Formats: sequence, C-alpha cells, structure tokens
Amino acid sequence: MLTRRSGFGAKGPSLRKLFLLLFLAWPGAAGAAVEIAFYSKELGASFPHAYVVLSGTIDATGEKIDSNHGFTARTVSPAVLMGSVKGEVMSVGKGYIRSSNRHFGFTLSDEEYRVVAGVIARWNALPQPSYNLNRKNCVFFVADVAAALGLKAPPVKGLMKKPHGFLTRVTRENEALIAARAGRLAPAGAAAPAAASTRK
Repeated sequence: MLTRRSGFGAKGPSLRKLFLLLFLAWPGAAGAAVEIAFYSKELGASFPHAYVVLSGTIDATGEKIDSNHGFTARTVSPAVLMGSVKGEVMSVGKGYIRSSNRHFGFTLSDEEYRVVAGVIARWNALPQPSYNLNRKNCVFFVADVAAALGLKAPPVKGLMKKPHGFLTRVTRENEALIAARAGRLAPAGAAAPAAASTRK
C-alpha cells in the first residue's frame, strides 16, 4: 500500500502521467494489432490471383508484421492445365498489391494470427505435387484462411477459379460479421484493375 508520494511532488511527473508513459511503452499497447486483408487479382499471367496481406504488430511480443501469402504453382506452365504440379505459398511485391482488389479486412487477436500462420504453414508443407488448378489453387487457399477465422467461405461451384467473384461472395455472406469487427469493405461494385503481365 502506498503511504507517500516518494518523489512525485510538484516538480516530478504525476502518477497519472507515469502510468500513461508505461502503458504506451508496454508491448501490446494502443495501436498494437495485426490486420488481415483479403485480395484478388483477376486475369493475367501473374500469380497468385487470391491472397492475404498481414500487417501490424503482435500484441504479446511487439513483433512487427508486414507480409502477404498466396498459394500458387512453383512454375506456371501448360502443365498446370494437365493436372497436379508442385505448389508453394509465395509473396508478391508492393506494386502487385497496389494493383489488386482489396475486398475486406479486420483486426486479428494474437490467437487468430497464430491460426492464420498455421494455415499458411500447412499449405506450404503439403506433399508434392500440391497445386491443382481445379482442386487446390489460390482460391481454395484463401477460403481455408477465411474459414479458419470463422467466416462462411465454403467452396462454390463455378467460383473456385474466379478469385474476384469468390471473394465478392465471401464479403457479401459475411458483411455483418466483418462490420461487427470494424472491418473495412471495398467500395461496392469496384472494378478490378488491369492485371500485370509478369509474375512478381
């Protein structure tokens, strides 16, 4: 129990100011959170066409996060049309992200961030050949991430090779949940930008 001010007099900082400084310096203070955002980039020879972007700070450790992840074939060739080929989780450049469609995003808890990291690691560790245009492509990957976070994102016939269409549907099906988590939705009816012609 405190019985005296012990140096916190008129010339020293107040207890209120001291607590505020300690709070702001503590890992996990205000502003420390990781956001996940779902993106699509339809058409073109660039891959992946659906991916997630993670940015922010992990509350518990203060670790800065700035990464993106999408599942694609290691080598894009006509072999992709013939069946399963070697796949990988890869990242894209900032320019690629700027020219993509951002559908929605919301803040993750530390536990949810670990869940997403686990999904990414699992997809990257799939037995090879792991990529299949019809059964295990970038759209299935983002659907798995979304489902792991509690969103309604089941495979939809006719949309699993259409990243923009699939994520538009996921946005519509989960609009109330996303809004409840203070998520940011893309403008309704936003047109997809022109796709880049080279892989990044």
